[in-house]
Amino acid sequence: MEIAEPYQKDIDFAFFVVNFGYSRSDYDALTPREIAFIRKAWESKMVADSYNMYNADFTAYFNANRPKRKKALKLWNKKKVKKADMEVIRDNLKIIRDVEKTEGTGWVDAIYKANNLPSIRRC
Repeated sequence: MEIAEPYQKDIDFAFFVVNFGYSRSDYDALTPREIAFIRKAWESKMVADSYNMYNADFTAYFNANRPKRKKALKLWNKKKVKKADMEVIRDNLKIIRDVEKTEGTGWVDAIYKANNLPSIRRC
């Protein structure tokens, strides 16, 4: 590590060129915080990819070697989406409207507008 320390910037630059296709100007524009977050995101992606590959390999091996009467494993289990309880949603909207009336601010509309969503007044 002591030998590589003087070349740490060059090593970091090489990492960003090879993995992300950055140019020298792109890399120089990054702050140390951004570099740390990009490295962490890349590491998280690598872990997730490895985990997915392990699951795919395990499922394929199990399915190829399973007993005749045993059901095959599915690679991707689809999650069922639960229906929203409209009564709870209406109650929550009523609470929001009451708070907005008492405080006299349009904070809900500001949030919806900032996220390019239609106003809750239309609900």
